[in-house]
Amino acid sequence: MQVKNMFKELKSDLPASIVVFFVAVPLCLGIALASGAPLFAGIIAGIVGGIIVGIASGSPLGVSGPAAGLAVIVLTSIAALGSWPAFLLAVVLAGILQLIMGFAKAGFIAYFFPSSVIKGMLTGIGLLIILKQIPHAIGYDKDAEGDLSYFQTDGGTTLSSITKAFEVITPGALLIAAISIAILVLWDKVLTKKHKIFQLIQGPIVVVILGIVMNYLFQSGTLNFSLAEDQVVRLPVAHNLTEFFNQFTFPDFSAITNIKVWEVAVVLAIVASLETLLCVEATDKIDPQKRVTPTNRELKAQGLGNIVSGLIGGLPVTQVIVRSSANISFGGKTKLSAILHGVFLLISAITIAGLLNMIPLASLAAILIMVGYKLAKPSLFKQMYKLGWEQFIPFVATVVGILATDLLKGITIGVFFGIFYTLRHSYRNSHYMKETITTEEGHEVHHLVLAEEVSFFNKANVIKELDKIPVNSKVIIDFSKSKSVAHDVLELIKDYEINAKTKNITVEKIKFIEPA
Repeated sequence: MQVKNMFKELKSDLPASIVVFFVAVPLCLGIALASGAPLFAGIIAGIVGGIIVGIASGSPLGVSGPAAGLAVIVLTSIAALGSWPAFLLAVVLAGILQLIMGFAKAGFIAYFFPSSVIKGMLTGIGLLIILKQIPHAIGYDKDAEGDLSYFQTDGGTTLSSITKAFEVITPGALLIAAISIAILVLWDKVLTKKHKIFQLIQGPIVVVILGIVMNYLFQSGTLNFSLAEDQVVRLPVAHNLTEFFNQFTFPDFSAITNIKVWEVAVVLAIVASLETLLCVEATDKIDPQKRVTPTNRELKAQGLGNIVSGLIGGLPVTQVIVRSSANISFGGKTKLSAILHGVFLLISAITIAGLLNMIPLASLAAILIMVGYKLAKPSLFKQMYKLGWEQFIPFVATVVGILATDLLKGITIGVFFGIFYTLRHSYRNSHYMKETITTEEGHEVHHLVLAEEVSFFNKANVIKELDKIPVNSKVIIDFSKSKSVAHDVLELIKDYEINAKTKNITVEKIKFIEPA
């Protein structure tokens, strides 16, 4: 993006960036907590993901930062390496590997994920966001924000957390969440259509301000409710610049010879790149303008981000769907919104951390529930069903897989179903039989035309068709349309030609390629 064009959509990007900033703060902190890392490491990753990756990326709407999908890897890796600085070195090395992958043009991997699976990913994450935010909305905050796995870091599950939440409802949190959701629905369905001012001032910004005011009224005793310490944002507070800069940590370069550091770096590079490429595909799907992100450039941008994040004490970064979808839902138009959200994270960490710690998690839960609903609208299920089983089954499998496990496992389940239908389609379309003719002598002539691509999966189907040829007839096996025929299929046709003589079947081959 040229500098002169960077601010052309400021009126849309600025409000969206503020919303993404409010959403990002608890997610950055929650993912750091779930990862067993210093809380400020999550904020650093958010700043780097916003500013550094935002500038380098070619994604118009993607937002990068610490990713929930890496939390377990980070947690186990820190324990395996024995120190946080050694882990930071692994993050730097992972970034270098991602840069290499970008220059090696490994971004093409993104195009191998079926559309049905990507839509299932978006819907699954939407439902998961709603389920994960219900406890926060009613005041049960034992599971860290940003945990997107069914089996939670607190030992419970998504469903057990919801059940427990309804046993220990906090009236103050429930009141804030209920009013916030009402405001967001009113803003989205009514007010934005009434006047342009309501498009400029986004509903989530009003919800956050309302949450701070209500929390203040709770604390002052004006309203007879209260919120516990774990029911509000908990950003580390630096009282001066010295304290702020003391929160940065640097890698232990002496660990460069430790093979475990390299092992962690490879795992981080692969998983972070996969998550990024999946998110890129998903974000492009819900971009109203349907722009296409250059995937190789995105890998380079993420690599640069991880190098910088690791050098100054941050968690590994990826492009993340929760923040990206929030950016799109609330009107982001260009990557300026992602960059500004990183700038706001940086400024707030230095100046207004104390004020941000007044924001109730229930307010942010209401915002995320709206984001989740927009990703998982019921109409999408109906739309996918109308496309047929080949699209609907992988879609549903991905949704269920994500809800029952986590993002990457759910995607893997969906891809397996997608592959099954691809193989089934290939199996059924290996050939076609032209209309059978009968000669003057009474012999039948069967014309079997093979497809453009015939793989070994088609062996059974071809054999089945040839076995139908009656005795005392002729079969023409036509390769003229074929560009690639598997060696196994060529061999079985040679064998059939020999066996056909015992049935008095004449075999004619057109453009047959002799097997090696």
